[in-house]
Amino acid sequence: MIRYDKLLANNPLETREDLALAVQHLCDPLVPYYSPNGAMLDIGSTASRTSERTAQMEAFARPLWGLAPLLGGGGTWAHWDIYMKGIRSGTDPENKEYWGDIHDCDQKMVELATIALTLILTPERIWEPLSPVERSNLASWIGQTNKRVTVDTNWLFFRVLVNVALLKVGAEHDRERMEQDLDRLDAFYLSDGWYKDGDTEQMDYYIPFAFHYYSLIYAKVMETEDPRRSRTYKERAALFAKHFVHWFGEVGAAIAFGRSLAYRFAQSCFWGALAFADVEALPWGAIKGLLLRNLRWWFKQPIFTNEGILTIGYSYPNLVMAESYNAPGSPYWALKSFLPIALAEEHPFWQAEELPLPELALQSVQQEARMILCREFAGNHAVAFTSGQHAGFEPAHTAAKYGKFAYSNLYGFSVPKGNIGLEQGAYDNNLALAERDDQFRTRRRCEAFSIDNGVLYSLWRPWRDVEVRSWIVPGLPWHVRIHRIETSRELDAAEGGFAFPRERNMVQCRDQDIVISEGSAAVHLPWGGAGIQSLLGECRAILLHPEPNTNLLHPRTIIPTLRTELDKGIHWLASSIFVSTDTANLKEAYENAPELEVADDTITVKANNEVLLKLAML
Repeated sequence: MIRYDKLLANNPLETREDLALAVQHLCDPLVPYYSPNGAMLDIGSTASRTSERTAQMEAFARPLWGLAPLLGGGGTWAHWDIYMKGIRSGTDPENKEYWGDIHDCDQKMVELATIALTLILTPERIWEPLSPVERSNLASWIGQTNKRVTVDTNWLFFRVLVNVALLKVGAEHDRERMEQDLDRLDAFYLSDGWYKDGDTEQMDYYIPFAFHYYSLIYAKVMETEDPRRSRTYKERAALFAKHFVHWFGEVGAAIAFGRSLAYRFAQSCFWGALAFADVEALPWGAIKGLLLRNLRWWFKQPIFTNEGILTIGYSYPNLVMAESYNAPGSPYWALKSFLPIALAEEHPFWQAEELPLPELALQSVQQEARMILCREFAGNHAVAFTSGQHAGFEPAHTAAKYGKFAYSNLYGFSVPKGNIGLEQGAYDNNLALAERDDQFRTRRRCEAFSIDNGVLYSLWRPWRDVEVRSWIVPGLPWHVRIHRIETSRELDAAEGGFAFPRERNMVQCRDQDIVISEGSAAVHLPWGGAGIQSLLGECRAILLHPEPNTNLLHPRTIIPTLRTELDKGIHWLASSIFVSTDTANLKEAYENAPELEVADDTITVKANNEVLLKLAML
C-alpha cells in the first residue's frame, strides 16, 4: 500500500511543482471510494446533520478546491475523468446518482462554490467537454440557488460565485441577485479589514478563509466588470493581513480558535488568495512563507489515515471537537490553500524567495476581533487573549471555542467531554464555577466587554444571580487574571492555566518535573513549562489530568489549576498564569512572576517594577 501520508510529510513544499504534487497525493487515495457514476464519494461512516447522500456529494465536491487550481494552472490529475462522469451524473435528474434538487439553506449550496471555482478557473476541462444537454443540466442545477433562500452569512458568497461562473461561461445568470448579495455582504464589514459572519459576535477563521478568500477571487476574476468592488476587496484584504500575520508562529502553526478547525490548513488559504488577486499586502516572500510553513506544519501532524485520507479532528483524529456539520469529506475544505497553483510560474509569488515572518511587535491589539495577541521573543509561540466573542448559533463546544481567556498556536485549547467534574470539563484558560455539585459552568456570552490600555475586561453571568467581572493583563510568559465574583449561591471555583502536553515523543512527565506548593503549581518539562500562582485569596494548587483527547493539539495534557470555595457574597480572585517554550530559562522565568498589591481598596499589578494595572475594588 502506498503511504500517501508519508509522501505528504516528506514533500518539501517549496515550489509550485511541490504543491501540485501535494494536491495529487491528497486526492489519489480517494479514487477507490467514488461511486460507479462518479457523483458520490464515500470515505467514512460518521454522520453529520445533513443526509448521507448530501454528505457524499460534499465529499465529491471539496477536493475541487485543490483540483480546480491544479488544472487551471495547466496541471493534470490522472483521474479527472471521474469528476467529469460525476458532474454529468450528479446534475442529470434522470440519473440514479442525481444530487437532488437544491432547497432553502441546503448544504449543497456550500458545495456549489467548488463547482463554480472550477468553471471559472478551467472551463476547458469542465464546461467545454460537455454536450449542449449536459451544459444545460449543469447550469440549471447550480442556478437553482438563485431561486432559494440561503443563510444570511458568508454563504451569500457561494451564490455570488455561481453567478460569476455562469457569467464567465456565457450561461444564464442573475446579475440582480448577485448585486443584492454583494451589497448584503458589504453590510457585514466592520473596519480595518474585519467582517462579522452574519448576525453574530464571532470573528474567527471564517473572516480569512471565507470573506476575504471569496472576495479576493471575485476581485481577480471580476476586475474588468466590477473595478470598484475589486479595488475595495483588495484594500480590505491588505488591511486584514497586517492583523492576521500575528496569528502565526515562526514555524507555521497558527492559533487554534473558534469553530471549523477540522478544516486545518485552510487557515493559510488567505495568503494564497492574496497572491491569486495580486495583492502584495506583505512582501511576496513573506506571504509565500506564511502559506508554505503552515502547510509543512500540518503535513507533519498525524491527520491522515494510513492510506492518506484526511480525518475529522485537528492535529490528530478527534470527533470530540467536531461540529455537527462535519461529515467525512468536510476536512477537504483545507485544499483551498492550493489556489496559487493556478498562477503561472512567472508570478512574483512563485519567483520570490521564501522569507521568515516579518519583524512583529510582541503585542498586537485587534479591537474588532476583541483580542490582544502576544508572542514570545523567539516568535514561535503566539497566544490570543480574548473578551466578548461568541458564536451567533450553537456549534459544538461554543464556550470552549470562543469563551476562554487565552488560545495558543502550540498548546491549542480543550473541549469538554462533559460538565461533571474538572477532568471531564478540561477547563484550561478558564474560570469554572459549580454550585457545590461538580457541574461546572464557564464564560459564554459577555454582557459587556472592552479593551482599554492593554487590558481586556468582560462582564458575564454563569447564573442569573451570579455576576463575574474579569480582567486579563496579557503577556508571555506570564499573564494575570483578576475576577470579581458576586454570588447568591455557594460555589466551587477552579481557575485553569494552559493545557500542557504531559507526554511527547514517548517521554512522559516525571515526579521531578512537578513543582507544587500552596497556591502554586507548575510543570517544567524538556519541551517547555506551564504553571499557575494564586495572587489573592486562599486557593489550593493542583495539576489536573483531564480526560484524554480533550485538547485539540495534544491527546494527553496536564492543566495547572487553582481551586477554592466561595460563600454567598462578593469575592476577589487573582492569579498569574505561566507558559513558556524557553527550556533553557524555565525556572528563572517562573520565579520572575508578576506581583499584586492591595492598598486603599486598589489592586495594583506589577511586572519588573512596571505597573500593568490599577484597579479599584468596586
